[in-house]
Amino acid sequence: MWLYNDKEFDPVDLDPKVWYGFVYLIENNETGKKYIGKKFFWAKKTYQKLGKKRRKLVESDWKTYYGSSPRLTEEVHNLGTDKYTRHILHLCHTKAECAYMETYEQFVRGAIVRDDYYNDWISCKITARHVDKIKDRLPHNDDT
Repeated sequence: MWLYNDKEFDPVDLDPKVWYGFVYLIENNETGKKYIGKKFFWAKKTYQKLGKKRRKLVESDWKTYYGSSPRLTEEVHNLGTDKYTRHILHLCHTKAECAYMETYEQFVRGAIVRDDYYNDWISCKITARHVDKIKDRLPHNDDT
């Protein structure tokens, strides 16, 4: 289960034309250790049909996903999923918005410099052209 605004997230209106993905925080309920990442709702799957490559949009494994950190995923495997709470911090309309918001949350929270986070590295490549369409939804959108 994913929580969004402290309520169980209900993806009933999850339209791939509207929502691309989300930025999340996974927390170990016993130790308080956290992980910040991003996950996309959709993936492009390639398949063969009549000898030609075709692509279609399919739902990703987001419902059962517990991060990409090897330390976290090993812990989840050993301790069980019931020891963790998964929070959606931001729903995002584009891939660039997901990348920006993930990086923003990691820096603001100090995720790679604090011992209470699983995050080991931050990697981000965002162009101004991509975030230009979403500037009004991003934090720190002022002239200072």
